[in-house]
Amino acid sequence: MEALSQDTKNILGLQLPTDPRWVDLTSVSIEAILTDHAYCEQKAATTCISYIQRYSDKEKLVAAVAPIVTEEWGHFRLVLNELHKRGLKLGRQRKDAYVNKLLVFAQKGGSEDGRFLDEMLLMAMIEARSCERFKRLSEGLNDAYLCKFYRRFMESEAGHYTLFIELAEHYIDKEIVRKRWQEWLLHETAIMKELEIRGDRIH
Repeated sequence: MEALSQDTKNILGLQLPTDPRWVDLTSVSIEAILTDHAYCEQKAATTCISYIQRYSDKEKLVAAVAPIVTEEWGHFRLVLNELHKRGLKLGRQRKDAYVNKLLVFAQKGGSEDGRFLDEMLLMAMIEARSCERFKRLSEGLNDAYLCKFYRRFMESEAGHYTLFIELAEHYIDKEIVRKRWQEWLLHETAIMKELEIRGDRIH
């Protein structure tokens, strides 16, 4: 993907790039980062299943999200296989401070459209940051195989990010979506500034 060689802000809209020290920290424990990555993929798959169940009346969403369930679960299996191949074990799932802080920003009450919009933008944000993190791993790890491994994930997540934005714009006025997306970007930037840099987390 040629576009992925451009500045992160231009590609994904993210206002703050990942601190370069993060990749160095991930190298300290490949087992920890692969474990966290595996659970991220698992949660993405189950979240998409929940969308299909709750929004079965939204035909475009169901048709678009169903393949992602298969893809994300396939990613989980790929990461699990990588752990086993290296003689490593899938550890316990850990709390995702990044996602939990994003969830605080999502609408809990108000209109159904507003809640739906934030669900789509929440997923878009997670996929965008995941893509950016995978890009960092693909370029910064000393393990050549893992660099290629993470480039594949980077390309996949970039497609997912745009899909959730497009789904939001299909069901909600585009101007509303774009305005709310800018608010999400500002919130995510604030989160990134306050979170501790940890090499055992994808986010």
